[in-house]
Amino acid sequence: MLSNQARGNRGRGLLRGLVILAAIGVWLAIGAFGGQAQGSLSSVQTNDDAAFLPASAESTQAAELAEQFTDSETLPALVVAETADGSKLTQEQLADVQAYADAVADAPLEGTSGDEPRTVGDLSIAAPVVVPSEDGQAALVVVSLDAAQASEDLGADESSGSELAVGALRALAGADVADGGLTGTGLEAWVTGPAGFVADLVSAFGAIDTVLLLVALGAVLVILALVYRSPFLPFVVILTAVLALCLAGLVVYHLAANDVLTLNGQSQGILSILVVGASVDYALLLVARYREELRVTSSPYTAMRRAVRASIEPIAASAGTVIVGLLCLLLSDLSSNRSLGPVAAIGIVAAFLSATTLLPAMLLVGGRRARWVFWPRVPHALGRHSDAPEPTTMTPATTTSTTATTTSTTAAAAPTAEDADDDTHVDVAGHGVWSRVAGFVGRHDRVVWVATAVVLAAGAAFVPTLDANGTGDSEVFLTQVDSVDGEEALTRHFEGVSAQPAIVIAPEADADAVVEAAEASDGITAATVVTDQPATAPGMPAEGDPLVVDGQVRVDVTTEAPSDSQAAVEAVADLRTVVHDVSPDALVGGAAAERLDTQLAGQHDLRVIVPVVLAVILLILVLLLRSVLAAVLLMAANVLSFGFALGVSALVFNHVLDFPGADPAVPLYAFCFLVALGVDYSIFLMTRVREESLQVGTRRGVLRGLAVTGSVITSAGVVLAATFAALGVIPLLFLAQLAVIVAFGVLVDTLVVRSLLVPALVHDVGDRVWWPSRLARAGGDGTTTGTTR
Repeated sequence: MLSNQARGNRGRGLLRGLVILAAIGVWLAIGAFGGQAQGSLSSVQTNDDAAFLPASAESTQAAELAEQFTDSETLPALVVAETADGSKLTQEQLADVQAYADAVADAPLEGTSGDEPRTVGDLSIAAPVVVPSEDGQAALVVVSLDAAQASEDLGADESSGSELAVGALRALAGADVADGGLTGTGLEAWVTGPAGFVADLVSAFGAIDTVLLLVALGAVLVILALVYRSPFLPFVVILTAVLALCLAGLVVYHLAANDVLTLNGQSQGILSILVVGASVDYALLLVARYREELRVTSSPYTAMRRAVRASIEPIAASAGTVIVGLLCLLLSDLSSNRSLGPVAAIGIVAAFLSATTLLPAMLLVGGRRARWVFWPRVPHALGRHSDAPEPTTMTPATTTSTTATTTSTTAAAAPTAEDADDDTHVDVAGHGVWSRVAGFVGRHDRVVWVATAVVLAAGAAFVPTLDANGTGDSEVFLTQVDSVDGEEALTRHFEGVSAQPAIVIAPEADADAVVEAAEASDGITAATVVTDQPATAPGMPAEGDPLVVDGQVRVDVTTEAPSDSQAAVEAVADLRTVVHDVSPDALVGGAAAERLDTQLAGQHDLRVIVPVVLAVILLILVLLLRSVLAAVLLMAANVLSFGFALGVSALVFNHVLDFPGADPAVPLYAFCFLVALGVDYSIFLMTRVREESLQVGTRRGVLRGLAVTGSVITSAGVVLAATFAALGVIPLLFLAQLAVIVAFGVLVDTLVVRSLLVPALVHDVGDRVWWPSRLARAGGDGTTTGTTR
């Protein structure tokens, strides 16, 4: 009989081992394929504003009609050269610029081979043109790239044609004058225009694949080492996050490559940060519960089974809340916002699967000696033996198993010195610091939540000071870049030349009226009708007769400010008004108009999506907590926290960092992430509070829940804040602002809302917080242990 039992135990052990190895093997395979896909995500990015706009946008319609006025769409690269001392160019220097222009066609594209375009000339649709400035202090070289070819991926690195062409132009400018370059001529040169800005933007996003991920993982590794004080466990958790990112990258890459969704650089950066942060957060919760269970059972398998049972509901609720909240972005008018929802949701699903399948498998690799992963702070069984029967009775009004409830009470929340009738003090073994915090909250609940709410409301009062009406292309870079410097030089010396003029498509009969109205509009320097002869430079008039297509003409309008600036956007907004007054059927497009439509769509999204996110998350909280009042209180607390984070961030942006403004997507993204992620920590707390309340009543239960979850939730919050802060290494305004708002907001949620505001409010309200569930009328032991005031 004993031998049969032994054989049965060996059989179960073998089966467990095979399951563990199979799980790890599957995830390693995902890592092998997903790692390659993750590294190739940049190749399927789209960072063009026009690609994100809906077909109904006026600029989109204008762009479609404008294509009929050209044989092929061009992507201008503008090389601006000026003297270093501000003097006029000599004839010799003008000749050097002309020699540079002549050498452009043969400038090699790095890394291309075979039938691919090999030189800049292969990507161009016309020979470069040299245009001296009227003040004689600069010269402009106009390189017209074929837009279709420039957007294709070329070379071994699969870089875009425009990026390679701009690199070739800059390399040629830096070459010696004998080789057609401008070094030694006394001239400074920059490559700007649409092609220059695209290349610099791609270069900035290039750090996403390496620098961003390394910084985020490095920061998380340091935090985990401090939390666990173990040389092994942090790497297990990091591996969980890395393989989750591989899974997310694998799925997103194939969806983007097949045009199922649109991936831009911002979404890719957010995906990396979100997956790492969420994976580690879920891992922290599971590992903390696993450690608790190891103190009451000698079997790691039993401990892990109980830990997963107890953790799966709050982790799933957390993941579900974030997923549903982010999927609300599908309501956006912008495809970039719409795609971020599914991209981020895929990342959260990958994090959830990794934390609940791969992590348990890796933690059990050592079998009955699996505790070694916690070395040197190895938890030892002090309570019930692993072979002892688990309780089977069920407590009403709870979906958490009695096993989880019993072990949590025995292992982590067992009172050591507290009075059974005292609901203002708590002393939980192994949680001294958070027991003292909980005791303070219990003794001063009303003062704590009122004072905290007042401080948060005061910070939220500064939200209107955040200027989220949009920024120009030159303002999105936080470091000095060639295209911005070139744009400034272009503005200084070439009035009336615009790399991307505004475009008006109007009936032929209205052409004169449109030109007259446009030239009289504020912020406009010139308006010219496109003719059947090419212009020497973008925005400059050309000889010939007006080009008429299907009874319509195209008018190119040059703004005083650079076309990529916010001032140009405002000028185009006024232009639309005056043009529509004289020609109601006219359409105004161009780069500035596309930016205007993008900003208008972003403002629309903010008005539509925010209420939907609030309603959806509130419904999830009601279903999860079985309480309307608790859900409303948690939602109000987290909205107040978001307002505080946004208000304080606005002060920092305006008066400390001196940022020029923000894109409308910044507060939208920040809201979706902060409200969804902030509610997470309240969910982690309140599910444990509900569990404890079933045993000792709400007011003592919230103190025990705070004491037990305090350290792990704080660690999770710090990890998530650190990962989002890593976005700041990308030198782009949008990501830097998002990093500040979300990282600061997560810390506020973790250290203030979850630690003080929510527990103090719940403790003050008492059992009534669970209204209308049965817990509102009786404590977990069937009495009114948690009386209300």
